[in-house]
Amino acid sequence: MKKLYEYKIVEKKKIKYIEMDGEQFRINEPAIISASRSTDIPAFFSEWFLNVLKRGYTKRINPFNQKPYFISFENTRFIVFWTKNPKPLIKHLDEINTLIKGKEDDYQFYFQFTLNDYEKEGFEPNVPPLKERIETFKKLSEKIGKEKVIWRFDPLILTDKLNVDALLDKIERIGDEIHDYTEKLVFSFADIGIYRKVRNNMAKAGVNYSEFNNAKMLEFGEKLSALNKKWNLKLTTCCETVDLTQFGIEKNKCIDDELIEKISHGNPKLMEWLYGEKNYEKYLKAKDKLLQTDFSEDRDKQEEAKKEIKRKIAELKRKLKDKGQRESCGCVKSTDIGAYNTCMHLCVYCYANTSPETVKKGYSEFIKNSE
Repeated sequence: MKKLYEYKIVEKKKIKYIEMDGEQFRINEPAIISASRSTDIPAFFSEWFLNVLKRGYTKRINPFNQKPYFISFENTRFIVFWTKNPKPLIKHLDEINTLIKGKEDDYQFYFQFTLNDYEKEGFEPNVPPLKERIETFKKLSEKIGKEKVIWRFDPLILTDKLNVDALLDKIERIGDEIHDYTEKLVFSFADIGIYRKVRNNMAKAGVNYSEFNNAKMLEFGEKLSALNKKWNLKLTTCCETVDLTQFGIEKNKCIDDELIEKISHGNPKLMEWLYGEKNYEKYLKAKDKLLQTDFSEDRDKQEEAKKEIKRKIAELKRKLKDKGQRESCGCVKSTDIGAYNTCMHLCVYCYANTSPETVKKGYSEFIKNSE
């Protein structure tokens, strides 16, 4: 099979296009891949993902205008995985890391691992049993490091049978098991009313839900913060406007440039992307100065000097907020792969699926459409 760059490539206004079968298709060359907000690639498409990485590119249909474009992995140096079940992907992680030019045991990715407990409610009909998912969480953490496995309890859903305290009981049972295997808990409050297809699927499933109001959000934040005293995890919200900082709860970046920079250990390709060509050299000089800062006779002076250098480094970074996400989203730019209406977990609250019937059809067609 031909590599993407064996086809004719043209460039218009700094944007690359590939000429294929008499047509021109835009090429995206991301440094960071998001796999995926659209579907659960680790759970259902792990073999496909490994194969397209080896090939060097994949085709994706824009979900908004239905136009195809190509994603090249030529410059990809980091992956953020989103999943409820990474177990099928774990056996491929070493090879994936090599394909994106990571060093042995220096994994250039992290996982947003959604580990909910809605077994009794039946909201997630096709996820593995909770006990098995907890064991997978631990296994993954032991393999790649706990800073690379982020626990999400997402979304939080209120019903006539589920109140704030019941949700906290579920979180506590999971947290008691996995708090030594992660550093962060991310949560969000279900936005059901704004998604018609979610409302329809919840109604079909007979779920008598209610939206979180501000008072309920504050109640949850306060009680979760108290519960977290025994775990000491970093608590964050995903894409929420409510301010819970009084409880020590921050707003999250799910595609997090600071975490990526930490994990990648200054990977030159990533750093040049994060800081831009003009500031990259300044970044290297500031980083070198930071490493050399040593006022051992005055610890306070040393810490102040380091803080000042870190502030200057932060100012050098490009403004990379992902404009394709909601205003309250803190994520930096990445390129999502995968497709909506393909996730066979069939969660009743999912915004990415229209209906079980549509998903079953989309699942069978996905790989063919991405060739």
